[in-house]
Amino acid sequence: MSRPRPLRIGNASGFYGDRFDAFREMLTGGPLDVLTGDYLAELTMLILAKDRAKDPSRGYARTFLRQMEECLALAHERGVKIVANAGGLAPAALAGHLRELAERVGVPVRVAHVEGDDLLARGWEGGVLAANAYLGGWGIARALRSGADVVVTGRVADAALVSGPAAAHFGWARDDWDRLAGAVVAGHVLECGAQATGGNYSFFTEHDIRRPGFPLAEVHEDGTAVITKHPGTGGAVTVGTVTAQLLYETGPVRYAGPDTTARLDTLRLDEDGPDRVRISGVRGEAPPPTLKVGLNRVAGWRNEVVFVLTGLDIEAKAALLREQMDTALAKRRPKHLRWTLARTDRPDADAEEEAAALLRLVVRDTDPDAVGRAVSGAAVELGLASVPGFHLTAPPGNGSPYGVFEAAFVDAKEVPHTVVLPDGVRVDVPPAPATADILPVEEPALPEPAPPGPTRRAPLGAVAGARSGDKGGSANIGVWARDDDGWRWLVHTLTAERLRRLLPETAELPVTRHVLPNLRAVNFVVEGLLGEGVAARARFDPQAKAVGEWLRSRLLDIPEVLL
Repeated sequence: MSRPRPLRIGNASGFYGDRFDAFREMLTGGPLDVLTGDYLAELTMLILAKDRAKDPSRGYARTFLRQMEECLALAHERGVKIVANAGGLAPAALAGHLRELAERVGVPVRVAHVEGDDLLARGWEGGVLAANAYLGGWGIARALRSGADVVVTGRVADAALVSGPAAAHFGWARDDWDRLAGAVVAGHVLECGAQATGGNYSFFTEHDIRRPGFPLAEVHEDGTAVITKHPGTGGAVTVGTVTAQLLYETGPVRYAGPDTTARLDTLRLDEDGPDRVRISGVRGEAPPPTLKVGLNRVAGWRNEVVFVLTGLDIEAKAALLREQMDTALAKRRPKHLRWTLARTDRPDADAEEEAAALLRLVVRDTDPDAVGRAVSGAAVELGLASVPGFHLTAPPGNGSPYGVFEAAFVDAKEVPHTVVLPDGVRVDVPPAPATADILPVEEPALPEPAPPGPTRRAPLGAVAGARSGDKGGSANIGVWARDDDGWRWLVHTLTAERLRRLLPETAELPVTRHVLPNLRAVNFVVEGLLGEGVAARARFDPQAKAVGEWLRSRLLDIPEVLL
């Protein structure tokens, strides 16, 4: 028997707010079998929960519905299936709107949706607004096998948008761990859209990324995949861009998901032609017995004041302002205060902005009055009674609510996973046929260190790329070398202890290093760097998106042969 043809599956959205025209671009740019859209992130679920609180009929990504108004007929004409997690907290409502849209525009598409992830009714403590389990791809697979043209889901694992269609297309079994793991890895590469085609890439000057195209994967029956993009679109697909995305928001070598655990230390990347990278060799294992549940709650109120300090005596000016604000807030001091001074100034500057530094105050409390005008008003009142030349970046204002994200874990058998087929029939999706606890992987044997030789003080980024991101209150920083000689130096040099010295903000935090020789990469997980997560917005870079580039800018003694 001949092997099934590869499945061409693309992605047109990496987050809620991504490029609106990407759906049309992907549908018209070349052949596809399936087009996905990823709209959900930890912060997005909180945003959708606030939408639902205002109007119970909301809670889905409304952008997706507008995109379908433009592209539903085009997708049907070209025979492309649409799979998106745009259902958010209301997949059934979104599916209903899609059916109404299809009838209104006269496009005979069959719509299915996946639900069961919403666990809010379990009664979580602490004012939880949204509680959603990360479901796998088998509900999507069942919907596609039933003939659905459009499948919308709530919270599923991001990679399930690829592994579900692949399982349906190839008829994989529930325990085809290796094949599923290959599709999960391909899904992880696609899920953030243009990050796989040169967006947010350390070596961005090597490619034209003014308007990068969106990625697609040619998934094969054995689970291998080729990452590419439509011809003539911007950006680039290289081993480097794919490596960067593989390291994004990952942690241990065992990449656990609801359908399988992918071993990131087994995969291989190889150039397969211009803008083509083959992913092969991925090994899979049974998934863990529990599902991750994302809990989003409103934790209190926050406010922010930014003082602009200019010219001489910046440190003294900052100290006086802090003292004056402390005095003004003494009667009702907010529970949490965080001061940071960004020395963006430089001496003898030709422009005023280049002579200015930013003193930032972030306050948080459960009482909105404690962080409202009592704070911003106190700052304004210093306008004529403090240091010379200071001003604020914004007028006084009230505080705003902030949220926190927390991960919980529940037995997968206790989570309903249901697909509602186009004819309205509800089908329960059973949990994985086998599970396994996620155990740590021993660090592999390291290559011999490079022989000693002359070194030069230079930034790490001269020889290594990096990609960083957030997972709740923790951050990951993946760093990779561009060749074998650089890898021999990097893996022996960039230890957890060295990272703490290079990034003093991490000095007192737990840091774990994971080694990925096939990618010539080390991946660090820094626990607690982001406090209570992105929604709390306490840190200057609340999602740790730029931590990797900060690390690349730090100076080390690097062998001259690498420079």
